Amino acid sequence: MLAAIGGLLSERAGVAQLGLEGMMLLGALTASVTALLTGSTWLALSAAMGAGVALALIQALFVLRFRSDQIIVGTALNLFVFGLAPFITKILFDTTGSPPPLAPEKMMGLEFYALAAVLIGLVLYLYYRSIWGLRLRFAGEAPEVLVSEGLSDVRIRLGALAACGLLTGLGGASLTLLISASYSPMMSAGRGFMALAAVIFGAWRPVPTLLACLFFALIDAAQIRLQGAVDVPVQFIQILPYVVTIVALAGFYQRHSTPKGMGRHG
Repeated sequence: MLAAIGGLLSERAGVAQLGLEGMMLLGALTASVTALLTGSTWLALSAAMGAGVALALIQALFVLRFRSDQIIVGTALNLFVFGLAPFITKILFDTTGSPPPLAPEKMMGLEFYALAAVLIGLVLYLYYRSIWGLRLRFAGEAPEVLVSEGLSDVRIRLGALAACGLLTGLGGASLTLLISASYSPMMSAGRGFMALAAVIFGAWRPVPTLLACLFFALIDAAQIRLQGAVDVPVQFIQILPYVVTIVALAGFYQRHSTPKGMGRHG
């Protein structure tokens, strides 16, 4: 949900967002490393959000300043993080695999869900009820209107990208601070791409996007329950969430729902 809402803000502002997977993975790695080095869970959470914002600002540099192709930049960011993660763990922990696990008392619980709910609620309020949300939608639909009013569509897109990085980095932190006690290579396991699929499935609208995330979560929970319960090779059951994602992208993608300014340079 966090990554999907972040991706929605980016694409609603006019920046195609293929870098969610890298932002999540970097958030997971940063949270794990920070918690191990400092012993502070909340500092780890903050560092993960900061790492997501940093990666989003790198994306903004190439997309907004150098006007590079948005699809290529997002893909390059993912590949960059895929290579950076084992490099960092090798330097800090002398392993390209998993660093030491966190102590159980350092893991998070209901407080993480409360923080996520507050942030998502705040984003929904700003999106629907604030001038910032209105300007963000104009940046993705008709940026020339903002320019004619003396506003900078680049600044609005920069803010949307920063918010995307913050939310997605926080989503990545949940993988190591909430779900698993240790970072493992490629542990995001396609969740960033599934978040992007949820944005498309929800037709670039916040509430339908959140419902799409719940739907994908239901499918993921179902495949876990089905393993060993039916006489089918487990590999076919494990691919169920990804098959559903592909079907969602192929069957529910509506061109007229796409923000008209997405992928265009202002």
